[in-house]
Amino acid sequence: MQINFVCPYWGKEGTLASDFLRSVLQEDYDGVEINMPDEPDFINEFQVELDYVRKTNDRFIFIAQQVLPLRPESVSDYINRLKRRLVNLVELKPNFINSHTGKDYFSVDDNCRIIELVENISQKSGVPILHETHRGRFTFHAASLLPYLDRFPKLRLTADFSHWCTVSESLLDDQQEILEKVIPFVHHLHARVGYEHSPQVNDPFAPEWKSTFDTFVGWWKKVIKAGNVTEDFFTICPEFGPAPYMPTMPFTQKPLGDQWKINVRIKDYLQHEFDSRY
Repeated sequence: MQINFVCPYWGKEGTLASDFLRSVLQEDYDGVEINMPDEPDFINEFQVELDYVRKTNDRFIFIAQQVLPLRPESVSDYINRLKRRLVNLVELKPNFINSHTGKDYFSVDDNCRIIELVENISQKSGVPILHETHRGRFTFHAASLLPYLDRFPKLRLTADFSHWCTVSESLLDDQQEILEKVIPFVHHLHARVGYEHSPQVNDPFAPEWKSTFDTFVGWWKKVIKAGNVTEDFFTICPEFGPAPYMPTMPFTQKPLGDQWKINVRIKDYLQHEFDSRY
């Protein structure tokens, strides 16, 4: 199975599309994942630059993120806002969309209405839409996700296991059977390492996090072995985030780790791990 690594735009906000893509190519990523800013000039530049990149590499991947800003609203208002956002993203012709879908405090029935909308947009457009496992969304907790998987047996997920560790205040030691049920639905990975009290450690390669890091790598390997592909490849996004998601020093707010370097190192590490085994 072909495994491709994509670079997050998160942490590079405000960077020109041309500069961002140049940095991505210099680090030998296979594509990008981006929550497209609502800036026409950036979008136009990105599309021009993406077309240019694809002239020499037609398999360069573009994953669009759907992350709506939070606001107090009714379910109907949320659905209308989500529909507009997804329709706009579909027009950009990404390989697929990674969606932060629903809200953790919506009822199961309301979240199912939202999922049905998303799935209909995906079917009509031909653009796959995945749902990220994330705090605050309908996917916020491992066990509470299972009824949705029963109702939507073709649902496709982006797995970010760090969120479930934080929500459950554990490394899911007592939820392995639940993970085994979820893994067959995973089509994209966010390779970030969290722990019981935060969705992101300061540096996964620090010796004090070795056991935690090994746990996450073990989960990621199980996902890869499941062999779910969105097109004819599987994608992984090393997604360590910037401050304040990245822990910081008090007073100075200096980040405790270098986000860009950590993501590149995660990519290089997993390329070595998976290239030699899959």
